[in-house]
Amino acid sequence: MRILLTGATGFLGNHLLQQLTEAGHEVTATLRHSSDPRPLDGWDVTKAIVDLNDASEIAPLVGQHDAVIHSAAMIHLGWSKIPESRNVNVGATKILAESARRHGIRMVHVSTVDALGQVDPDQPGDETRTEPPKPACAYVVSKREAEAVFLDQVRSGLDGVIVNPGFMVGPRDWKPSSGEMLLAIVKQYMPLAPAGGCSVADVRDVACGIRLALDRGVAGERYILGGHNVTYLELWTEMAKLVGRRPPIGKLPTWISKIAGGVGDLAGRFTTTEPQLNSAVTAMGQIHHWYSSDKAIDQLGYQINDYLPALEESWKWFKERDYA
Repeated sequence: MRILLTGATGFLGNHLLQQLTEAGHEVTATLRHSSDPRPLDGWDVTKAIVDLNDASEIAPLVGQHDAVIHSAAMIHLGWSKIPESRNVNVGATKILAESARRHGIRMVHVSTVDALGQVDPDQPGDETRTEPPKPACAYVVSKREAEAVFLDQVRSGLDGVIVNPGFMVGPRDWKPSSGEMLLAIVKQYMPLAPAGGCSVADVRDVACGIRLALDRGVAGERYILGGHNVTYLELWTEMAKLVGRRPPIGKLPTWISKIAGGVGDLAGRFTTTEPQLNSAVTAMGQIHHWYSSDKAIDQLGYQINDYLPALEESWKWFKERDYA
């Protein structure tokens, strides 16, 4: 199968590229002029330097393929950069989905559990839990809107499927993305972990789940590709043990979280760049991003493995490349 893959230089997309090529598919990876080409080294892939927001470039490219997997995204947890996030996450999704519909080919849209609704930690959410939304930061807003424009195209005839990955760990996190949490624990002792939690998965399991969704997913359906639901305290403790740092001693109280986020917001007013510590980040950290992947397990054959070996491989990969 000829597959057009966006986001192949990203953490998840790079593992997806590996699995697709190893399965015998012909893959074209889209790139920006500014993309780091290193993640594509060694893979049998055709490179296409395009602007994902230019329909005149995208439509002919989509027409040369049998399927599209849209994994590219802008991840910004903050109140700024909403226009930029919409441009990347919403605009590109709409153009790709329209092109796939017109050419009559299947498309898998890689979303996130952050586009789903908030959940009660006593009852992990499923694919039907879309309300209430999480804090309206740039990433949440743009990914929810991206899902909306994608589903509009499904209602117009697109053979489209949505997947919602959880928090991923593993090697080859070039940017880094989720690995930034691990590296932060290396760089500075943090006595208090956020009070929330996440659904942690080996990135390779998620990549496999996307392949399965391409083959077996039902048009118009979404599939959560999560993992083990753990608190940030549990996750940070495992990370600290792995890298030889002191583990946190407890959970961050909400009132301290709000103060810290507010200080970050205030500091951002005096700089040109919103700081990584802001009230959007602290609010997201106090939420339990816990979800069930039962639908993907039952309908796609998705498998969830232990995330600790993947975390160990992540740390080994970072050390070998002097990220730490």
